[in-house]
Amino acid sequence: MLKKSKQTSAETNVFNSPVTMVDRTIIGDQIYIEGTIRGEEDLLIEGSVKGSIEMKAHHLTVGSKGQVEAEVRAANVTISGKLEGNIQATGRVEITKAADFNGEIKAKSISVEDGAYLKAVIELEREPTQKTVPLGKPEVKASSEPTKEPFILTGKDSKGN
Repeated sequence: MLKKSKQTSAETNVFNSPVTMVDRTIIGDQIYIEGTIRGEEDLLIEGSVKGSIEMKAHHLTVGSKGQVEAEVRAANVTISGKLEGNIQATGRVEITKAADFNGEIKAKSISVEDGAYLKAVIELEREPTQKTVPLGKPEVKASSEPTKEPFILTGKDSKGN
């Protein structure tokens, strides 16, 4: 009986550890999907996917065995396998040394490890900046309108003198 209770508590600890797969879906390496994938949890792809992937507020990982040909929209993307297509990420795109990527990336930040294959057009979103005016120097603006000269009347005065 002691062994049974120890085993049960050990199994409970495994499931309660921070390394659990809670809120994460895995597409195995023997699975092929063609079409649109939408989800509200993190996704790990080890199989083949062709189509579009929308994980707006979640993390997409293309594992080392994953082969993806898709338009991707996700919060964050990690590529360790092969991905061909366009990525729109609201956060970060990470390309590991084992990755093979061909396409366009639009994200807030990107990291690429040495050894990764990358053929891409990359657009990083810039944080809005405020224009600062140096102190002590007034801002000079060029006028686009011609300046008017004052009109001066000369000659006799209007009373007839």
